Amino acid sequence: MVRASRGSGALTRFSPTSLIVAGVAIAAALATVSLFVGVAQLDAFILFTSRIPRTVALILAGAAFAITGLIMQLLTRNRFVEPGTTGATDAASFALLIVLLASPGLPLWLKAVAASIGALVGVFGFLALVRRIPSRSSVLVPIVGILYGGVIAAITTFIAYRLDLLQELLNWGIGDFSGILRGRYEMLYVAAIAALIAWIAADRFTVAGLGEDTARSLGLNIRGVMGLGVGIIAVVTGVMMVVTGAIPFLGLIAPNIVSRLIGDNMRRAVPMVALLGAALVLFSDIVGRLVRFPFELPISVVMGVIGGVVFLWLLLSTAKPVDGAPTTRATRKPARTAAAR
Repeated sequence: MVRASRGSGALTRFSPTSLIVAGVAIAAALATVSLFVGVAQLDAFILFTSRIPRTVALILAGAAFAITGLIMQLLTRNRFVEPGTTGATDAASFALLIVLLASPGLPLWLKAVAASIGALVGVFGFLALVRRIPSRSSVLVPIVGILYGGVIAAITTFIAYRLDLLQELLNWGIGDFSGILRGRYEMLYVAAIAALIAWIAADRFTVAGLGEDTARSLGLNIRGVMGLGVGIIAVVTGVMMVVTGAIPFLGLIAPNIVSRLIGDNMRRAVPMVALLGAALVLFSDIVGRLVRFPFELPISVVMGVIGGVVFLWLLLSTAKPVDGAPTTRATRKPARTAAAR
């Protein structure tokens, strides 16, 4: 877990309330820009059929997916994990591929259910794998998650390649809001409700993040909280994969930035994580529309660049050259002294 003193010691001149107000102002400004950027002709029909639904979808998706990253980090007690680095999105893609093979005519909401079930199995598989790691290094856990997701993705890609379904697989793996219209984004409200449940249960997630022994000693039903958290992650991931596609690194960088500002109290962090996630997605979407105007880059490409740089910075700023090296040297000196005596 990230040290609580970081939240209390860093940027103490900014209160959570002032940060939330600033976040609302920034998100509102980006949402306003998003309505009018990249549009050759804007009338009432386009505004209410395409522009407003797309902007609302950007806000809902960014907020909900960022919160899932926060939950994932608390449950695993590791700051370098999110649904994209724990196999959740890859497992959801595999489930969608199975649905496409078995019953391609399923309605969108049933595909979302299938993707959520796939993400649920994927997250539980990752958590079971993490329990078997003897040393839970802050860097080792996400590496294991990336390898685990890579295996699932490789199997999915192989099947899709053999059956000439790579294009459909690409649509799920790349986050893109260009096809969002009225009537095609409303399932994102389900993801928003799941994120709201996470805020309601925020205190339980905060206690769960202290570790199993501590949580049980405080009377917390750790299995129930774990199940609730994994369920929220699965629902949000499944809906996102079907409606917008995956957005890389969003669930990783938003909670980490907020943690450095106010610490690890989830009840205080959730509104800021949601606002930051929405702002990052809105900003990435605006950049994607302006870089090659009148063409458009998928939002996952822009977010991948931003998130990759921030992820690398987090790794370099947190990981030490050798974990535990100072402690090892400190414990060896007394041992040599005792032997000399």
